[in-house]
Amino acid sequence: MREIWKRIRESLEESMRQQITLLGFVFTLMVVLVGFAAFVSGNNLLFLLLAALLSTLLISGFVSRLGLAGLELDIELPPHVVARREIPARINIRNRKFLTPSFSLHLSGTAETGLREELYIPVVPAGSTVTEVVPLYFRKRGEYKNKTFWFSTRFPFGFTFRRAHVRLEEEVLVYPSIDPQPGFDLLLAGISGDLQSHQRGRGTDFYRIRPYVADESARHVDWRATAHTRELQVREFARDQDQIVTLFLDLDASDPEWFERAVDCSAFLVWHLTESGTRIRFMTQRWFPEEATAYDILRYLATVEPSRGLKPAFPHEYTLQIALSSRPEELADAGWTRARIVTPDVLYMGPDDPGSGVVDSRAAAGPHHDYHRRKD
Repeated sequence: MREIWKRIRESLEESMRQQITLLGFVFTLMVVLVGFAAFVSGNNLLFLLLAALLSTLLISGFVSRLGLAGLELDIELPPHVVARREIPARINIRNRKFLTPSFSLHLSGTAETGLREELYIPVVPAGSTVTEVVPLYFRKRGEYKNKTFWFSTRFPFGFTFRRAHVRLEEEVLVYPSIDPQPGFDLLLAGISGDLQSHQRGRGTDFYRIRPYVADESARHVDWRATAHTRELQVREFARDQDQIVTLFLDLDASDPEWFERAVDCSAFLVWHLTESGTRIRFMTQRWFPEEATAYDILRYLATVEPSRGLKPAFPHEYTLQIALSSRPEELADAGWTRARIVTPDVLYMGPDDPGSGVVDSRAAAGPHHDYHRRKD
């Protein structure tokens, strides 16, 4: 019963387009008192005062309604919108009335619009468009539809608070957050270290000079560096092929909070690894394209949902493997034996030392969660 009454009240409040302010209530009370005194005393001067007060009240309502009529709203967003980051948006307010301008407008919106602060527009001239750049903020990823905005005004005398709602049917796709969170930077640093260790190989580009290791070929010995250091030094060369990282997001997650954390971590890794020039192969049990850009992956992550009962996917061979899952044993049985498996106890999930803000993913994971490096 309480839920039904709540819905009825919300419906009435949404459909209510005009509310009397405290000043309007005092003015109305004064009109009633002057009218009562005029009819009791029969004084013509009081009747003239009553007529002036009534005409002021009627004109206030008419001008207020006219100011909200004929307004159009359009919002221009950047092509890519990320959650939990302020996005600059261009708001265009057009007045379709040919003669009458609109004064003292306030624009507000629901949480789905991303507009957190009320926007004040002093005047919109007749037949013209006013453009304002405002920051929008979306707290969660996903598709945002049927965004509701309100134009409101107290003009001209503040007797009433009148509003008119505008609903935009355009859909906005919001990507997961790509900003670092506690634990993400440490994980990225570990992956970058693994990538760095895999860069040496049998290519033709010089990589570095290092001490000689037993059983290595003597043809790569750098005799000049050896004479300088009086120890055998060899040259290493970078691999000709690019390093590829396979990132797997396990959809079989029982904890929604952990799954959202894993989605944010996936978006963070995809964005920052791609920016560093690393090739990414992203996959889930239901999405495993051979080639996908960072924006393709972010679009998929914007709407992905957990699904129970799915078996882990088979990993890509000859790649650096990263898996985000809450079931490391099943992933190991499915072939992810060389992967760095990120589990809920690895990703930072609760309060910790405010000085560091991160936890050691390798220490938290334990030996069976660690990444075992491939021997070439």
